[in-house]
Amino acid sequence: MTTDSEDSKEDFKFDHSFLIDMVRGYNPNADIEKIEEAVQYAKKMHEGQTRSSGEPYYTHPVEVSGILAEMKMDTASIITAILHDTIEDTPATYEDLDERFGHEVADLVDGVSKLTRIESKTVEGKQAENFRKLLLAMSEDIRVLLVKLADRLHNMRTIGGHKKPEKKRRVALETMEIYVPLAERVGVHKIKAELEDLAFAVMNPEARESIANRQAFLRREGEDMVKNVISELDNLLSEAGVEAEITGREKTRYSIWKKMQRKNVAFEQLSDIMAFRIVVDSIENCYMVLGLMHAKYPSVPGRFKDYISTPKSNGYRSIHTTVMGPSRQRIEIQIRTNEMHQQADMGVAAHWAYKEGKKPSVGDIKNFRWLRELLEILEQEQQPEDFWENTKLELFQDHVFAFTPKGDLIELPSGASPIDFAYAIHSDIGDRCVGAKINGRIAPLNSVLSNGDQVDVITAKTQQPSPTWERFVVTGKARSHIRKFIRNQQRAEYTTLGKAMLQKIFRQEGYDFGEKAVSGVLKKLKLDSVDDVYANIGSGILVARDVFKTIFPAHKTEMVKRPSGDMDMAVMVRPNTGSDAPMPIKGLIPGMAVHFARCCHPLPGDRIVGIVTTGKGVTVHTIDCETLETFADTPERWLDVSWGEGPDSPEAHVGRLNVTFQNESGALGTLSTVIGTNGGNIMNLKITNRTTDFWEMIIDIYVNDTQHLSNVIAALRATPIITSVDRAKGR
Repeated sequence: MTTDSEDSKEDFKFDHSFLIDMVRGYNPNADIEKIEEAVQYAKKMHEGQTRSSGEPYYTHPVEVSGILAEMKMDTASIITAILHDTIEDTPATYEDLDERFGHEVADLVDGVSKLTRIESKTVEGKQAENFRKLLLAMSEDIRVLLVKLADRLHNMRTIGGHKKPEKKRRVALETMEIYVPLAERVGVHKIKAELEDLAFAVMNPEARESIANRQAFLRREGEDMVKNVISELDNLLSEAGVEAEITGREKTRYSIWKKMQRKNVAFEQLSDIMAFRIVVDSIENCYMVLGLMHAKYPSVPGRFKDYISTPKSNGYRSIHTTVMGPSRQRIEIQIRTNEMHQQADMGVAAHWAYKEGKKPSVGDIKNFRWLRELLEILEQEQQPEDFWENTKLELFQDHVFAFTPKGDLIELPSGASPIDFAYAIHSDIGDRCVGAKINGRIAPLNSVLSNGDQVDVITAKTQQPSPTWERFVVTGKARSHIRKFIRNQQRAEYTTLGKAMLQKIFRQEGYDFGEKAVSGVLKKLKLDSVDDVYANIGSGILVARDVFKTIFPAHKTEMVKRPSGDMDMAVMVRPNTGSDAPMPIKGLIPGMAVHFARCCHPLPGDRIVGIVTTGKGVTVHTIDCETLETFADTPERWLDVSWGEGPDSPEAHVGRLNVTFQNESGALGTLSTVIGTNGGNIMNLKITNRTTDFWEMIIDIYVNDTQHLSNVIAALRATPIITSVDRAKGR
């Protein structure tokens, strides 16, 4: 928005009578005087403000209200569109709008205005925070989103007024990433399609023009084909006594482009750029038409979708099928009722369209499960950028439909796992998930669900989310809950580890540990709490010995020396006294603050040492691991650790074996049987060398400790087909 001099636009004439005529056309009882008053109020408030094109600014909100009038929206929405920028960009106040136009309109305008009050420093943060606030406003009243979509549509229609190409591209990208998916989610297909096309024209004008030219050519060449198809379908339905309206429509330029990209094919290779729509008067006739189509023409496998029995989350209902139709041409057919057709174009706006004697009820938004889940993600995430990343997952992906054992339908993005399914039911179910049955059979938690799968989630009260789940979940809700658990648990682990490391330094230097001493240096360390100090030490951001020196700057500590020659690496972690016990790692969750090195696969029973890594915590190695040589020049990173003692149940650790065995029938089965009967469980195996007589293999096995691994090795060595077996070192 810019401001011109007073004399630049005095002669501009803008007739808003089109808006009044449209509203009267579908709502004879509308409060036209209030709409007129709103137009004059907006004109007065925006006086002196112009758009980038040079037109008076008030023309924009009036045009936005015209878009809503085309959707037959209620009067409050029309007035809100006219006033939607007044609170943010003019001296108008909420109280003034409340007094002039009523509480409902004032609340709606305020909801739209809140979206632009953003104080983020980066473009990315601004976009994420914008979307965050949009969802919060939507949760109060869905009409806020409908006004915002109409606002964005008019801005895209007039995007040519911007002089800078980079600004056009940024607005178009934001449109494609935020407003197009939201328009689709609330089912406003007309706005979604136009926003896509307008953004496509800015982001890739050459591709759009190329597709448009080819469409024009096919339109001229195939005009008779479309008429013939409609005529033949009409005859088929008439003979069966079914009254229907049949139309042919081209797919949008952007949808054609997406399909070309997804399938990696040229335009000429696409066989379904035309779709035919059959609109009938009842659901029964929808299925009758489907039967007639499939009886007359061969159906294309995998191209049938029944959105009547299982509607999309935005309420869309229709039957889609693709057949080898007249003249053996492949055509897509959509079958729906008149009501479904209106819903397909208008989506949630159809519920807000003016109905004589009825007033729409605020709160319908609570029926949208996808929005409830986005709001739940909002509660889990701390950073707007994390929230935006996870909500993108919810908005962009195609969906599959799976069922609970009771027959409830759960809609998920394609590629979803049982973990995603569990979180979709309830966040507590997801947190406590330990297994799943898919169609009655136990399945891995990273299994990919298919349409129609019945999923039975198995839970346990003691279960907690696993950090490994984040590798394969695809829903933002699941990812946000897992990340929140990891964030909280990792913080607790870092705090526990860091405190133990600092206590160890105090003992080594002959001091009694006290938190009062630590709290005295918070300002020097620029931290807010004692726990922050511990967490920074545990995560490797601060070195425990450096914190000790900050607390006791006058104390002289013995320098840690680098070992030379064949000196045992263990001396690096016991620089002051051999009597000080190593720090136990028992009770810390692997993968949080403590990680086990893959180069040596340490097991309980091995002598171990910890290496502190910035931002990661402690990585545990066996004391004779060759990798430790690379840390010889950084003794401050070494930490003397032990497995610890106690009655805790043994955890599964990975032991690695080098195995050579005879190449004969059943040898691999014998090998796995021996490992299994001795309590081991194969995690991974890799063939490193294979000859006519022998196989050499690396096998990773879940075991409890070194003694357990020794038992497995002994059992393998006693097996006749095994030539040699040793514990592996190195990756």
